[in-house]
Amino acid sequence: MYICVAERRISNASPRIHLLARIDTRRDDALSAVAALRARLSPRGNIVSEAGRRRTIEVFGEALSPQQVVERICLDVRDRGLPAVLEYSANIDKAELTAATIRVSADELAAAHAAADPALLSCVRRVRDNILAFQQAILHRDKVVERPDGVVLEQRYVPLRRVGVCVPGGAAAYPSTVLMTVVPAQAAGVEQLAVVAPPTKFGAYNQDLLAVCHELGVGEVYRMGGAQAVAALAYGVDGIEQVDKIVGPGNLFVALAKKFVFGEVDIDSIAGPSEIVIVADDSASPAFAAADMLAQAEHAPGSSVLISWSERVIDETAAELERQLAGLARGELAAASLADFGALVLVRDAEEAARLATQFAPEHLHLACADADAMLAKIPTAGAVFVGPYTTVAVGDYVAGPSHVLPTGGTGRFSSGLSANSFLRSHSVIRYTKDALAATVDDLRLLAEYEGLTAHRDSALIRLR
Repeated sequence: MYICVAERRISNASPRIHLLARIDTRRDDALSAVAALRARLSPRGNIVSEAGRRRTIEVFGEALSPQQVVERICLDVRDRGLPAVLEYSANIDKAELTAATIRVSADELAAAHAAADPALLSCVRRVRDNILAFQQAILHRDKVVERPDGVVLEQRYVPLRRVGVCVPGGAAAYPSTVLMTVVPAQAAGVEQLAVVAPPTKFGAYNQDLLAVCHELGVGEVYRMGGAQAVAALAYGVDGIEQVDKIVGPGNLFVALAKKFVFGEVDIDSIAGPSEIVIVADDSASPAFAAADMLAQAEHAPGSSVLISWSERVIDETAAELERQLAGLARGELAAASLADFGALVLVRDAEEAARLATQFAPEHLHLACADADAMLAKIPTAGAVFVGPYTTVAVGDYVAGPSHVLPTGGTGRFSSGLSANSFLRSHSVIRYTKDALAATVDDLRLLAEYEGLTAHRDSALIRLR
């Protein structure tokens, strides 16, 4: 997911949902309404707020799209290195940093850990153990295949040496993101982890965040965010070595920067707004469904879609959303997200619900159905699935063990969530004896001659003369 809090002023009035989309698949316009909603869930790279446009003109002297901003920053960091990173930190983040202060010192990390709430550190240790147990259990293992003709084939898995981790810090501190990225990498055996967080009170100046890094054994933390942080990790600058892969969520500029540097390094995903699709039958609790929708909506932006063939559940969930919004700390932001990215979708039956959920391929899929396992078998495309009334998405966000860094915007059709296996690269090892080569050389020669690659053929034949 990318994390970005909408630029809206919080008023004292009770928030209300205006124009929350209701889609009835029995109507002729339903397909176009669903398509329009799906299109809004992925970052397009060409939409910017008025405040963002003004900031862009202030920094670059002209109006640029987010994609153009990202390309300019990344290429500048590639060409000029650390001075460019420091300049963008000053101009965009209003943080005056130097080559000596951009990295959080070991003493600062230790001091933050010493001052941290013991309850927080105990919680971190328990969650780390949950994540580690799950991630180690699913880790790929080397596989050897021996054939009786003297051929030995092997697939080996090797951890990446160095990984960069992006941790958001614009509107809130996210120690859970440190856990959900760092611990899977450690389970895979990654030797070096470099954490970057914006130079803000919720980012690299947040003492709890630094304490969690220290608790997990991360000693390399940098005060930088946005596209300049991604570029610094991807290209390497003075004092910051290039990484092999960049993971972790961030705002739209982080997502677009990861897209831009892919190929120079690997990335986990190009994330859009956080999202949930709830598939509910008549047994579902409207109060639970509304609470789960609001939990995603408060990310601002966050997408929340309820799909049900029970008109009663749809109606009662709408009423619950209004009631629960009244007591929500980020209620106005959540209401705006529901209006922009939310929907209540009434479908004909369970089969249509499964087809629609598969098309959405959501980051989080919650199955609030009496026969949830049967529904699970019909929806293969979610980033993570939460089954049953008591499995709130929040357990996946914070404590369960699978990483909460998941594909969004429909990319669950072809991609997977972050896991320990995301930090492994694999290669094959092939061993042939002379007899084994002789047994297959006719097939090798035939294919090589068909392709006109006679040196390939001869490289085998010379060994058998």
